[in-house]
Amino acid sequence: MDDVALFVDVQNIYYTTRQCFSRHFDYNKFWAAATHGRRVVKATAFAIDRGDDKQRQFQNILRAIGFEVKLKPFIQRHDGSAKGDWDVGIALDMMEYAPLADVVVLASGDGDFDLLVAKIRESTPCPSRSMASRTSLRLIDRGRRQIRAHQGRFTVVKRE
Repeated sequence: MDDVALFVDVQNIYYTTRQCFSRHFDYNKFWAAATHGRRVVKATAFAIDRGDDKQRQFQNILRAIGFEVKLKPFIQRHDGSAKGDWDVGIALDMMEYAPLADVVVLASGDGDFDLLVAKIRESTPCPSRSMASRTSLRLIDRGRRQIRAHQGRFTVVKRE
């Protein structure tokens, strides 16, 4: 049985599924597909904390599924812009846990992760899960052997 480490960029997944598919991401189905026949060594959902009740309920659902939920405060700047991303935190956790897993799954369409995926692929099969219409072409190219993304459906393909 393979060991798997899961990492979810919650904000990226939320906006991608909402904007591109007018749907919510089904974390239960994602968990079932990503962990089928595998032992989970790490599962982290990285999210932004705005402090509202509906968000807390969602975070509790993620915990009940099996994710550790890491929160970062939402920061509203004086100029109206907002800050609150987990790119560095996701990268650090992936680098830490990739050596412990046979398979690493990153749920994000953020192209900033293309170099990270390349680095991890050197030692660990890394099936990238993504949505073609919102995924950076660099991330798709980087995960070409592992990813087949079409019409919002996800297929995990292990390195050959």
